[in-house]
Amino acid sequence: MNKLTNIIPVSDLRQDAAKLLKQLNKNKDPFIITQRGRAAAVMIGVEAYEESEQEKELLRLLVKGDKEIEKGEGYDLDTVLGDADTLLDMES
Repeated sequence: MNKLTNIIPVSDLRQDAAKLLKQLNKNKDPFIITQRGRAAAVMIGVEAYEESEQEKELLRLLVKGDKEIEKGEGYDLDTVLGDADTLLDMES
């Protein structure tokens, strides 16, 4: 994870929500929202969220593949690489 320099209290979020949303869209760094001095939530932009979800799906597929290999099941390398290319093309 990136350095956590974007730590803001929930009261600042209430006052400057539009400004913070602009910052989220400008860069991909998350905001840590605090409440009573403790981390309460993480706010990220839509683009960063979508990238994160795609990465998680790729990891799920890799874990699934490992389990299939352990069972002696699975797909040949060309099929797996083709599926990976398809997922990567979806990012572009």
